[in-house]
Amino acid sequence: MNDKLLLVEDDQSISEMVKTQLMKEGFTVEVAFDGEEGIERFSKESFDLILLDLMLPKLDGMEFLKMIREKSKIPILIMSAKDGDVNKALGLGFGADDYITKPFSMIELTARIKAVMRRANEYSGGAKEKESAIKQLGKLVIDMSNFSVHKNGVDTKLTSKEFHILKLFLMNPNQVFTKAQVYRAIWNEEYFGDENVINVHIRRLRGKIEDNPSNPQYIKTLWGIGYKLGEF
Repeated sequence: MNDKLLLVEDDQSISEMVKTQLMKEGFTVEVAFDGEEGIERFSKESFDLILLDLMLPKLDGMEFLKMIREKSKIPILIMSAKDGDVNKALGLGFGADDYITKPFSMIELTARIKAVMRRANEYSGGAKEKESAIKQLGKLVIDMSNFSVHKNGVDTKLTSKEFHILKLFLMNPNQVFTKAQVYRAIWNEEYFGDENVINVHIRRLRGKIEDNPSNPQYIKTLWGIGYKLGEF
């Protein structure tokens, strides 16, 4: 598993029990016994989740939570016997992800940790996937996930072939494509020298995305060779 947790808990018997059990589950666990030590450890090491007791010496859990949230979106699971503090941590913008009330069983704690981390990973993965699906090229914003192109914020309607031609160049920014290579990549069949098919589609695509199709910036012509993505 190799996920690394920061346990911030001043009760040594509780922290020892939690650390021992979570290490058996495959987690790496570092312990801080007060809020200041917790902040110091967090600033020096990388963690995947924080287990936080709210009743802490030196720097209480609520202040700790606010300080962490100013710099990180790391998942935070509250451990507390006081429902009022838990409600504040969860509901008043302090940024906790979940809570467990003391006393708790290790089975429940482990399940809650895994659930919080799973949600965080799914959210992070989805955000990254969505982000990677959106490409910007000059004035163009291309969304690979829904085959849309916006130029200067205005939706630009491309046909399927036009979009896939643009995508071909976008995904291979340093490659020069001959007309035969473009044809084989987009039409998925052998090229028999009919330049008109390629010329028409490139011309129409340029008419939609270029400011001046006669002097294209996005899809450049290399005379006698083929086409290449412009540099931005």
